[in-house]
Amino acid sequence: MNQPKNINQSGIAYIVGAGPGDRKLITLRGLECLQMADVVIYDLLLNERLLEYCPKHTEIIKAPDPRTKPNRQSELNQLLIDHTRAGKKVVRLKGGDPFIFGRGGEEAMALVKEGLPFEIIPGVTSGIAASAYAGIPVTHRDYASSVAFVTGHSAALNSESKINWVGLATAVDTLVVYMGVGHLRQIVDCLIENGRDSRTPISLVRVGTTPHQVVIQGTLSNIVEKTQEVGLKSPAIIVVGEVNCLREYLQWFDNKPLFRKQIIVTRARSQNSEFADILEEYGADVIQFPTIEIHPLEIDSNQLPTPQQYHWVIFTSVNAVEIYYDRLRDCGLDSRVFSDCHICAVGSKTVESLNRIGINPDFIPTQSSGKGIASEIKDIRDKRVLLPRAKISTQELPAILKERGAIVDDLPLYDTVKVLGNDSQSITESLLDGSIDMVTFTSSSTVRNFIEVLPKDKFPELLDNTKIAVIGPTTAETAIESGLEVDVIADQATIRSLADAIIDEYTDTKE
Repeated sequence: MNQPKNINQSGIAYIVGAGPGDRKLITLRGLECLQMADVVIYDLLLNERLLEYCPKHTEIIKAPDPRTKPNRQSELNQLLIDHTRAGKKVVRLKGGDPFIFGRGGEEAMALVKEGLPFEIIPGVTSGIAASAYAGIPVTHRDYASSVAFVTGHSAALNSESKINWVGLATAVDTLVVYMGVGHLRQIVDCLIENGRDSRTPISLVRVGTTPHQVVIQGTLSNIVEKTQEVGLKSPAIIVVGEVNCLREYLQWFDNKPLFRKQIIVTRARSQNSEFADILEEYGADVIQFPTIEIHPLEIDSNQLPTPQQYHWVIFTSVNAVEIYYDRLRDCGLDSRVFSDCHICAVGSKTVESLNRIGINPDFIPTQSSGKGIASEIKDIRDKRVLLPRAKISTQELPAILKERGAIVDDLPLYDTVKVLGNDSQSITESLLDGSIDMVTFTSSSTVRNFIEVLPKDKFPELLDNTKIAVIGPTTAETAIESGLEVDVIADQATIRSLADAIIDEYTDTKE
């Protein structure tokens, strides 16, 4: 039936399942659709970090709130139709799977009626994903050979509902109920009245697959009281059946060392990815709040010093490598210009960045401080040294190199510009209510800029109950001078080392 009336039109709608919450559970095809989208219409409660995969030109539209828009679905259908008809690649990004209680079928039918082309991109539904992250397999050879997915919405519970609760109560081993938290008592009573044993295990998994996941377990006879005690609210899925007993052995997600820890990352957004990924891998809820941006400086190509003029080029960061190499290419040069000089690279990521352009550094110091770098380089007297780096870098490294007899040219390549995020108010509120567990700093500028965001009358008390983690001694010194108490200092000035130190901090706390 999906035959467009005008086969020459270029517009198409992709109805994409985004998964249940963990952004990494989106499918490869779903990610491809986001990367080529002209328009994205996304649901509430989705992980908005998925939108970072969209091109810069993409128009981002948040779907109307169903609580305030009674005609929400017709509005959504019309948005899909209008943008697709206009010849755009439209992604309708939906939580979970679009065809499992996602109304994706209704949206697809609206496109069919208009003769517009579409594709359905399946997603991982919360019924299996949240269960899996809670350590509850919905089927298991020893416990359950059948499973049913059912809506727990109020309409499904009235006498006119098409759901056969009489048969369903005992017909399947595992019953997974969506949208049923607000009607939990009715669901439990319905199952017991229709033959399900009141001792049957039951679990509720709230915001499954996210660092805020909560799992409540009980039996049909006591689960209502247990959920009321903790005030559990939607969104959550309900799992009924003997498979719930396996969580005792199979729970894994909420055993991660950083599970439920809210950690602020203040690094530049362009550099956040690796750090955030590591922390998330260990269960953290990462709040990206960049306080700096990297801005390359304009340099006249005729005035750019090239490696042939030097005995040594010292790279202290990935930014220095990438920006300097970009400037060389602007001059029509490539990595061959480094053939007659020695290369020093500070840190494993700087080494990797050089490797990507075909350069293996001659020397990698064991220390990242200016003093350590300058003292470890051999045969430096009367040698010309180029130091491409940030405009605001400290003078320790060039000063010690000069003391050792080197001829140093300090080349400012980029500036770290202050960024004050639009959500500074929410960060302050989160610090006030104690929900932030840790703030991380990867440079002195991130410390200073973050502090400027905070209300002066509440600093430094605002951070009294929040741990502070820093990448090295220089950053630690800045933090201490600013009135902060530093809890974690990385062994080496690398993102991996900082992440390891944070993990160790919370692992030691748990033990």
